[in-house]
Amino acid sequence: MGPLRDEPSLIIKFFKMETMEKLSSEQLMQMEDQYGAHNYHPLPVVLEKGEGVYVWDVEGKRYYDFLSAYSAVNQGHCHPKIIGALTEQAKKLTLTSRAFYNDSLGPYEKFATQFFGFDKMLPMNTGAEAVETAIKICRKWAYEKKGIAENDAKIIVCEGNFHGRTTTIISFSNDPDARKNFGPYTPGFIKIAYDDLPALEVALSDPNVAGFLVEPIQGEAGVYVPQEGYLNNAKALCEQNNVLFIADEVQTGIARTGKLLACDHEDVKPDILILGKAMSGGVYPVSAVLANDHIMGVIKPGQHGSTFGGNPIAGKVAVAALEVITEEKLAENAEELGKLFRSEVQKLVDKYNVLKLVRGKGLLNAVVINDSPESSTAWDICVKLKENGMLAKPTHGNIIRFAPPLVMNREQLLDCVSIIDKTVAAFEK
Repeated sequence: MGPLRDEPSLIIKFFKMETMEKLSSEQLMQMEDQYGAHNYHPLPVVLEKGEGVYVWDVEGKRYYDFLSAYSAVNQGHCHPKIIGALTEQAKKLTLTSRAFYNDSLGPYEKFATQFFGFDKMLPMNTGAEAVETAIKICRKWAYEKKGIAENDAKIIVCEGNFHGRTTTIISFSNDPDARKNFGPYTPGFIKIAYDDLPALEVALSDPNVAGFLVEPIQGEAGVYVPQEGYLNNAKALCEQNNVLFIADEVQTGIARTGKLLACDHEDVKPDILILGKAMSGGVYPVSAVLANDHIMGVIKPGQHGSTFGGNPIAGKVAVAALEVITEEKLAENAEELGKLFRSEVQKLVDKYNVLKLVRGKGLLNAVVINDSPESSTAWDICVKLKENGMLAKPTHGNIIRFAPPLVMNREQLLDCVSIIDKTVAAFEK
């Protein structure tokens, strides 16, 4: 630990002296590298401030944010209404645990269940926690309602999925980085191809299947949008087999794809809905699982919980964040600007050989780079985009995801397209 380990006062004094200085981006990146676990590979930019669609680094350079913290900041950075709800509640009461009632949770649960059209909500903090919660609810429902023998329940998942990085979730991941050397893995999952109804139908023939866990659009996999009718037909197949349709809308929900939920594009109501990220506008960790009484009723006191889940700050922040979605018509804006983005970027795909295709829905889009996933081209383009004032990040090697805050306007979007144009031109052979 070093010579200061047993002298906390000296550590604090040293830290205060150091942080009084204005550290450079390079110094801050080196500090993370030295003292932090190396579980991320960030773009080389150190951010200090955010407002709306913009972020600023510690040297004061401004960038368009085209990742939105993986769609957590749909309402824009530091939205004044959401920040106001946070600060007002933080001055009064932050945490009670669920050992006691608090005056924020009930109103939050009532608002959220009516907002999304379900009987009950189970509040959690992170997306992965919410996915784990949904898995537990599904399994308990299988044993107590469907009549599957205990420990025999199976859940169908899709190849290429991304639902988080807990031990259970990585057990059904295809990503070798997420899986390797983290076993033994949790059993009880059947993997099928995404957007493959015949494969789903075969898997559903197993009488021990309790649920089908699916992303309406696979975001982390590279913004794969399934064929029209996939979700609707998948839900119908689940209903025919008394299997719960579980939609992971942590990234696709809360107006990102041009509807409140991505499932809304096909008028599909999940049996279990998983939400996170933009539930708080990126201001605070808030996630939730929603279901109707006949499903959520299987959970009894002591069987699942979280010290921070449903805390007073989370409740106030989430209500404010959801109100912003409707008040500012962010789903409608995402729908309109998403069509514009794909139309304009398609012109660049036609213009440059280095771009292969653009795809997406609403303001969740991806551009596939015409190079192998093992190449550094997509990463290099993102570094150049950063130099030109725009932040985006590759996924799966040769795919760049573009997902700006939904408060972006037409002029800003076209400015960003021009940055992409200028950047990609430098890579044209």
